[in-house]
Amino acid sequence: MPVSGREVSLAIQKTLATATARSCGYGTAPTASSTPTGATIPYSVLYPLGVTTSGPPYGDGDADARVLVQVTAVASTAEQVEWMADKVRTALLARLSGTYVNTITITGYIVIDRELDKEEGMSVSGGVYSYVQRYVLTVTTLGS
Repeated sequence: MPVSGREVSLAIQKTLATATARSCGYGTAPTASSTPTGATIPYSVLYPLGVTTSGPPYGDGDADARVLVQVTAVASTAEQVEWMADKVRTALLARLSGTYVNTITITGYIVIDRELDKEEGMSVSGGVYSYVQRYVLTVTTLGS
């Protein structure tokens, strides 16, 4: 069974909101009802950038995938956006004794690797600061 990009994205979004304690939108800014902080700045926005099926070392050729996502931190000051970008990086990459600190839970799948693909850094437009990071997650179906 191919990996569902939507399910992976939703799981990443949930992990980011929980681990950063700030709301994370899915393709757009969070709404007033988004948890945990609504549309209050700072927040992050997750942009799915595609799924590449790679095939596992054993079994079904459609089981494994590389999932590319962009996470954009949004804030009202340079210091605040860099702080938020640090929180996102920590949420996705922090390890303790070789194990990721924040689990990305996806029913039927397991995230076996994560890496920072590209860090475009900070920009400002109209007084709103943003900080762009791209991540690659390697995902496999359970039982592959």
